[in-house]
Amino acid sequence: MQSLQSDSPLTALKGVGPALAKKLEKLNLKRVDDLLFLLPLRYEDRTQLVKVGALEAGARCLVSGEILLANTVFRGRRNLLVRIGDGSGQMTLRFFHFSRQQQVQFQPNSHVICFGEVRKGQSGFEMIHPEYRITQERQDTATTDSLTPIYPATEGVQQGRLRNLTDQALRLMHAKPPKELLPRKVTKRIGMPSLADAINYIHRPPPDADVQQMLSGTHPFQRRLVFEELLAHYLSLRNLRALTATENAIALTNGNEDVSSFVNELPFKLTNAQDRVISDILLDLAEPHPMMRLIQGDVGSGKTIVAAVACLKAIACGVQAAIMAPTEILAEQHWRSFSDWFRPLKITPAWLSGNQRAAPRRESLQSIADGSAQLIIGTHALFQKGFNFYRLGLVIIDEQHRFGVHQRMALRDKGISESGHPHQLVMTATPIPRTLAMAAYADLDTSIIDELPPKRQPVSTVAVPETRRSEVVERVRSSCAFGHQAYWVCPLIEESEALNCQAAEASYQMLTEALPNLRVGLVHGRMRPAEKERVMKAFKKGLIKLLVATTIIEVGVDVPNANLMIIENAERMGLSQLHQLRGRVGRGEAKSHCVLIYKLPLGHIAKERLTVLRDTNDGFIVAQRDLELRGPGELLGAKQTGLPDYRIANLVRDADLMPQVQICAEAILKETENHAAAIMRRWLGDASRYGKV
Repeated sequence: MQSLQSDSPLTALKGVGPALAKKLEKLNLKRVDDLLFLLPLRYEDRTQLVKVGALEAGARCLVSGEILLANTVFRGRRNLLVRIGDGSGQMTLRFFHFSRQQQVQFQPNSHVICFGEVRKGQSGFEMIHPEYRITQERQDTATTDSLTPIYPATEGVQQGRLRNLTDQALRLMHAKPPKELLPRKVTKRIGMPSLADAINYIHRPPPDADVQQMLSGTHPFQRRLVFEELLAHYLSLRNLRALTATENAIALTNGNEDVSSFVNELPFKLTNAQDRVISDILLDLAEPHPMMRLIQGDVGSGKTIVAAVACLKAIACGVQAAIMAPTEILAEQHWRSFSDWFRPLKITPAWLSGNQRAAPRRESLQSIADGSAQLIIGTHALFQKGFNFYRLGLVIIDEQHRFGVHQRMALRDKGISESGHPHQLVMTATPIPRTLAMAAYADLDTSIIDELPPKRQPVSTVAVPETRRSEVVERVRSSCAFGHQAYWVCPLIEESEALNCQAAEASYQMLTEALPNLRVGLVHGRMRPAEKERVMKAFKKGLIKLLVATTIIEVGVDVPNANLMIIENAERMGLSQLHQLRGRVGRGEAKSHCVLIYKLPLGHIAKERLTVLRDTNDGFIVAQRDLELRGPGELLGAKQTGLPDYRIANLVRDADLMPQVQICAEAILKETENHAAAIMRRWLGDASRYGKV
């Protein structure tokens, strides 16, 4: 075989033509050495033959036997049934999809070796559509001497084909191993195996491999690749940060008096943490390079007023500021808050959303384009095509983990002008544990608002089974009788038998009947914006005493008189979401409470979540436990953000490696900078995580 070259196309391998190469591209496989980093998702043990008499339902195993009988039967649909035996017992191979050629393969007295999941059938154990191979002689030993890898798959490419291709790539690798890109002093200090040894072991683990270690992802050979993958992503973020530092931005140096006057005239005093974070932001904005800063702050810590100060600074310097929120209800909340704060300054925010009527939308777009709109607030519509900003100087993304990274960059890029790039501030009320932030947000400077305003009350939390719902209803009646207000949150809008959740509309009907003397309101995402606005205004004014809602009120809603939060089906929600919902109360001076209603039986993880909520109000502790229980994808909103699907790394399991990853990155950038690009290309392909290398 020819020597392995990093840019050898896959068509250099036996059996790979243009059609297959196109399918493999869907797995990001373009070159031969890409196959080396197509890492197994899991393993199957085909190193041991299992006797038919020893089979157990649910096991996936390798069986060899003599073909006793092969029949096509019609039982609602056409079935090919192949009866095999090995002296210890008999079992059936069942095929629903088969060709005439397959049918004639199964000749009595021939032998077959097959692998699949054992199921209990009408006539004993059976395998449905197993992998199989016909042999002429009985086989008493397994055909493989290593655990069998199961790879990420794509349509039209079977596991057998992927194993064949990785076999070829591994043989080429032995002739010319991949270049070691990590500093020798790092691998020696940590005691890492060579890259080639790690790749070979992970693709073809020997029979004596510690299966539990392999399945848990903690084997030393796996950790070698985990380290390099974490390093690649970290370097890509550092690369983005370095690129940002070379870009131009408008230095916002004026407006200090406007900011001081605004802060001094607020009806409340900022906390020391807010003052500290505002100082960080103002220093960044004064630089001729784009600010890239993340603000973390627990629910109710006062991030919005910090954002308002940043906006005022930008406006005072003659540039536009734009605030993007993930939902209309949160964007509307910002629009109302900023309108109230900036009204004395004669600054009226422009509104832009996807559900806007044509005439107001045209008016907003015109004011944004001609510069008369100094502050623009909206949803995803802000980064969509069809309009331009006049002079965008500051972009603020709220609840940033709900947006894709590319969406964040799209809004930033939309504001690029001859004057440079806009400054960017991203905010989250989901505190991010340090090791996770280190891996996921290395391109951002971080400020933490770690202090709550003096009037914020800790919320006492209890969990009760749904069998005690009548007691909870009575608690709502009692609380509202004392002049307070309450939320009743449900996960769904309409009934769903599949999820068996209490729906908002059903709860609204139930509560309206159970509490005839209370005015009950309903708000959910499918309502028209005007109707939602009407209900929310009535609740804020105290006209509605009990608000039944879906989780759209998770962020942005501020009603100090509401001191009771009821959450249905709490066992189905993540910790961070429950903590966000709980944060809607405790904003006034009255003692506040949160009641988590759960459905029995309660699973282990659900029980853990509810226990954490009962024990702490600290968002950082909640976030850390959520990370441990559900993983980084849930905490950061991977489905929304495009947080990368790591091939082998796991940000929770492998968090302990991040400090060493940082040290290694510094060494590479200082001593062998060309290795950084090679590591990113090896793991991330031709472009880094955010489309820049």
